[in-house]
Amino acid sequence: MDSDSGEQSEGELSPGQEGFNSRSLALQAQKKILSKMATMVVANMLTDDTSSEILDELYKASREFTKSKKEAHKIIKDVIKIALKIGILYRNHQFSPDELDTVERFKKKMNQAAMTAVSFYEVDYTFDRNILSELLLECRDLLHAIVEQHLTPRSHGRIDHVFNHFAHVEFLTELYGDQDEYRVSLRKICNGINKLLDEGTL
Repeated sequence: MDSDSGEQSEGELSPGQEGFNSRSLALQAQKKILSKMATMVVANMLTDDTSSEILDELYKASREFTKSKKEAHKIIKDVIKIALKIGILYRNHQFSPDELDTVERFKKKMNQAAMTAVSFYEVDYTFDRNILSELLLECRDLLHAIVEQHLTPRSHGRIDHVFNHFAHVEFLTELYGDQDEYRVSLRKICNGINKLLDEGTL
């Protein structure tokens, strides 16, 4: 109650503030709290052991490919920022029915991409970089459609940055190649993806 009375007295300290509206203030406060809660929920999803290990290994593989710690760090940072923003929109019920349909299509496509990535690792001589690249680019396009009305061009740029990197056929060729650094990362990534698939997260 103390914090509420403090906020009201702040409003009263502004003489002539005709537009003061306690309901509007309460809704703003509620939205802020919900956003923080949603951020925490999505952040927890990204910081569980399995997701953390996948992101760590994607960072290592990206660093190896780009030969740049800074670029690899930016790629993973963009992954987290995108996931947080979409999580907040989703949990605050900001998507229209049509957008929710696209969310479901995106989930199915990501699931397909994840299972394909694991299958290419587990079954010798099946890797096809063009198939996996195409699946990831389809995920990118669906994600753009989902957030078109909600996020800034900068966020759309982050989506492009992330998916264009991971769908890059040369990156995929290296990742599924014979180099030990990549083989270790790919094994851990696929083990993590398998676990998320088993849990129904992906």
